[in-house]
Amino acid sequence: MRVGISIITRSGQHLWENGLGQNIFFLARLLAGTPGIESVFLLNCGDQPQVAPQALAEQDVFPLISPRDATDLIDVVIEMGGVVDLEWSQRFRALGKKTVFLAAGQPYVSLIEPNVFGPGGFSAPPDRFDEVWLLPKDARFLPMMRTLHRCEAFVVPFCWSPVFLEESIARARADGLVFGFAPPKGQTGLRAAIFEPNISVVKTAPIAMLICDLAYRQSPDAIARLLPLNTAHMVEHTTFNYMANALDIVKAGKALFLAREEFAPFMAQHADLVVSHQWGNDQNYVYLDALHGGYPVVHNSAWLGDLGYYYPDFDIARGAAQALRAVREHVDGLEGYRARAKAFIASLAPEARANQEGYMRRLLHLTSGGRRTRP
Repeated sequence: MRVGISIITRSGQHLWENGLGQNIFFLARLLAGTPGIESVFLLNCGDQPQVAPQALAEQDVFPLISPRDATDLIDVVIEMGGVVDLEWSQRFRALGKKTVFLAAGQPYVSLIEPNVFGPGGFSAPPDRFDEVWLLPKDARFLPMMRTLHRCEAFVVPFCWSPVFLEESIARARADGLVFGFAPPKGQTGLRAAIFEPNISVVKTAPIAMLICDLAYRQSPDAIARLLPLNTAHMVEHTTFNYMANALDIVKAGKALFLAREEFAPFMAQHADLVVSHQWGNDQNYVYLDALHGGYPVVHNSAWLGDLGYYYPDFDIARGAAQALRAVREHVDGLEGYRARAKAFIASLAPEARANQEGYMRRLLHLTSGGRRTRP
């Protein structure tokens, strides 16, 4: 079986600007290692001749070609990182080949937010796919996607690898930076970083900021610094400004509102603790980046189970308690923390047999003539 995965290319692209770019390469690696998959191509839906510079080595393994050039080279299209030309897609399917939509982003907000918050988004004929695939975090939206796209929808495995993080760590090391948690020297408490992108309601900074502030109020020596990234553009917004300036840790001059930064070099220089909040987006790369480095991560992802320092839902008081627990206990429990994180990350690997089998089952069902469902 020969598979093409859509990818968007554009000028100035950076692999770390979102998780989707990495996700595409993880899937390509998974499929390439799966028995029964003959070849994997990247279908270029952008305007550049190459992928992001940080992933050029992947393009050497997975050829980047236009969909039109791929017509006779592939049997299945997985539309994931770029929208395939509709006219070409119709001709492709008329040949008896199959097209799948793998929705890596949360599908409900992808449908709703463009309508509510402004123009943009994407619209297309509703029956352009043979199947829709969702990651486990979005299983609740299976009925919505079946109805919207008039075909069957299934859950496929979530996969992740530290391969790109390790490359970033190596670049940081070349600059003299050491990635990985170490007991802080010369400071009291931990420096808390918040990496939520603040471009959708599913991953934003305010709840994590409130957690850090409550922890600071309860134990001022515990939180040495509050560092919300991806907030530099928000500081002049009236609502955000009012909330931020009401925080005790901000009043004490211990907060910096920053732009986007790459995870490894930033943590190596500036932070010891990651505090996170999500709403319907349990599978978040920043958790895995932090766990791989042994950093304490305060989070509300039930998916991680007992990894990190968990608080439920929007429970700020529990989150603050977990942040204080991390300050008190993380150094002593670091060896066990790292071991549990390593085992969990291994289960997500593109090379893991269970993950490969999960995708191969879907592909075999898809290409064996599984009947379309039209709710």
